[in-house]
Amino acid sequence: MQVEKFYYDNRIVRAFGYATIISGVIGMIVGLWVAIQIYYPAASLNLAMTTFGRLRPLHTNAIIFAFVGNACFTGIYYSLQRLCKARMWSDKLSWLHFWGWQSIIAGAAITLPLGLTTGAEYAELIWPIDVAITIIWVVFGINMMMTIMKRREKHIYVAIWFYIGTWVTVALLHIVRSFEIPYSLTGSYPMFAGVQDALVQWWYGHNAVAFVLTTPVLGLMYYFLPKAANRPVYSYRLSIIHFWTLIFLYIWAGPHHLLYSALPDWAQSLGVVFSVMLLAPSWGGMLNGLLTLRGAWDKVREEPVLKFMVVALTCYGMATFEGPLLSLKSVNAISHFSDWTIAHVHIGGLGWNGFIAFAILYYMIPKMWGTTLYSKKLAANHFWLGTIGIIIYAVPLYWAGFEQSIMWKQFTPEGQLKFDFMQTVTNIKPMYWARSIGGTLYLTGTFIMIYNLWKTIKQGKFIANEAAEAAPLIKAAPVVKEKWHRIIERKPVTMLVLSLIVVAIGGIVQMLPTFLVKSNIPTISSVKPYTPLELQGRDIYVREGCYTCHSQMIRPFRDEVARYGEYSKAGEFVYDFPHQWGSKRTGPDLAREGADKNKRPDSWHYTHLYDPTSTSPGSVMPRYIWLLDNKLDTSNTPAKIRVMQKLGVPYPKGYDKIANQDLMKQANQIAANLKKENIESLPDAEVIAVIAYLQRLGRDIQNEPKPITENK
Repeated sequence: MQVEKFYYDNRIVRAFGYATIISGVIGMIVGLWVAIQIYYPAASLNLAMTTFGRLRPLHTNAIIFAFVGNACFTGIYYSLQRLCKARMWSDKLSWLHFWGWQSIIAGAAITLPLGLTTGAEYAELIWPIDVAITIIWVVFGINMMMTIMKRREKHIYVAIWFYIGTWVTVALLHIVRSFEIPYSLTGSYPMFAGVQDALVQWWYGHNAVAFVLTTPVLGLMYYFLPKAANRPVYSYRLSIIHFWTLIFLYIWAGPHHLLYSALPDWAQSLGVVFSVMLLAPSWGGMLNGLLTLRGAWDKVREEPVLKFMVVALTCYGMATFEGPLLSLKSVNAISHFSDWTIAHVHIGGLGWNGFIAFAILYYMIPKMWGTTLYSKKLAANHFWLGTIGIIIYAVPLYWAGFEQSIMWKQFTPEGQLKFDFMQTVTNIKPMYWARSIGGTLYLTGTFIMIYNLWKTIKQGKFIANEAAEAAPLIKAAPVVKEKWHRIIERKPVTMLVLSLIVVAIGGIVQMLPTFLVKSNIPTISSVKPYTPLELQGRDIYVREGCYTCHSQMIRPFRDEVARYGEYSKAGEFVYDFPHQWGSKRTGPDLAREGADKNKRPDSWHYTHLYDPTSTSPGSVMPRYIWLLDNKLDTSNTPAKIRVMQKLGVPYPKGYDKIANQDLMKQANQIAANLKKENIESLPDAEVIAVIAYLQRLGRDIQNEPKPITENK
């Protein structure tokens, strides 16, 4: 049989590899910066662009989509060519993908600090960037699938299954989460509100973790671990079970982020059940990886790639054990809104994703430069600094989470809350200091890796086009009694379609009833749309990222009702585009901030935003002094009202033409209230709109008529 000669494209791999390193360092530095702000708010520099609320989304997007995203593309472009025994289908599409993705990352790095955000966790990017992501993702998918189609290898290797499943699922998640109506070049409102938006958000948000941070990384593990160990994958059959069960079960798990919330009980229960079931395929994948090292454990002592892989798989196992644990209602009642969740996320992020990224860089760069790693000793130092850094990072946060929850829930013998919220904040500051130390160690290890790889590059010569040869793929006659999965492995389009069907089932079953069955979202007659000023204030609240520290969801627990007020109902949020339930309480819940029980004068909010420590000694909230000076932009009020009307908000016909008049009436009243307290503020200052929004929270529900009972 004639053997064909061809060349692997290492240039695109090198470009994504460099981007991985750069974006990883930037994402880690920003993460360390925001971690310091939690206990030292002055680190925000009192600038709007550098507050926790604006930098935290930058950190999460930089790590998830820039660092891990670029690492996945690096590994995919390297492994896919070799598994298919073919060069990428189109060099032009490869480079369009690279420059398009880096442009998206740059766009995120510019817009998020400017406060241009949708307010949806892990999906904060504004609609023009969402459109760009869609285009570039399609470009990547076409190039990948066409490369698989022209492969010289008969069967599609397990790593490629995960690449295909990742591509089709991320496309589905992104499109559904990005359903939104623009009101300007940079602003939009989502198609969903309240309970529906929360369900879509965590269907997307949890599966952004699943199909960006997990499935493509598993694909990389299935390729690079056997290569580094020079051993075949432990079990082909286990690989099949791992892949199909994982992508089917993962998509259902999102509602476990919404336990004890206003989400219907049946949806919460589905999330719990499927989250617990996820333990089986997750640990199956971990064990398949670790058992691949049978007979090669002696190499782990010497080979940096294997060191990082082993700890990465261990962290994957820990995170995927903890995830189902946290989805149990009894455990979730303790963990949710606390730092326990943050620790859980970073075990996966630092240990699983970070260490896999480091491992593949240590593996690929010496090979692409035709040399050996400059220093295994430096790589070992990086490994131990990273490992110790993860421990010092995570353990204090677990401690902080337990302590937070215990303090929140304690009562005195007289039945009063034992601790106010501020005591819980100040009590765990030492844990936040420790976290910063762990993060610093991890970052230091990364810099050591950069030096090591730079020296490796300097001693070698880059192989831009790596020569290879293989026989062309010949279409063979069907084999009698061939295993069913072997048949699928020859048909990439079939695998793509089947993957789409498998992942779509969960989303359809979970979301359609919530959208179509009205009884899932009972209405409350007293709940009215936001006034134009309140709507503008809400958008500023979202812009500043206040949802990253404050929740607006009171669970039906004795301590939360005692601390905040009546528990939250589904019907309260029908006009919330997007929802603001939050996922972390660094500050107290604000769902009832404007209700009579919690109502504070306008002057308190003004002073609090100017200097939080003046009203709440020990507060870690940054100052929002620019809100006092910034002039409220009301030019977009009519457009916002029109979009809200399209979304079903019952503003009167033609209200967009007079909305700003009502806005100024309410603003003048708040300014007058402040003047009575000897505070001079212009009615068109942004702080006035924020005060209006905060004073509205929880006010409608207290006006709901109570059922009349007869005395007998």
